[in-house]
Amino acid sequence: MAKPNTKAPSKSVDIFCSNCQHPLLKYKKGGKGALVKCFKERITKDFTTHEGTCPQCEKVFARDTLIRGTPALKMIGGKVWFK
Repeated sequence: MAKPNTKAPSKSVDIFCSNCQHPLLKYKKGGKGALVKCFKERITKDFTTHEGTCPQCEKVFARDTLIRGTPALKMIGGKVWFK
């Protein structure tokens, strides 16, 4: 399996909780598809206190995992939105 691209994309997105609209992450997203995973090395700003949990409503929005040998957060469907 190939590693993710080492050069981070220029497009940055803000990720919010679907339940309470609290900002969760700023992330360098590549492509124009849905947000399925966030590689930890591409997260530029983290507003959470516990990884994968919303600090305001305490809902779990992602799971810690390894994707292609790189640490990442795998998003749970419908728990987050981004712009």
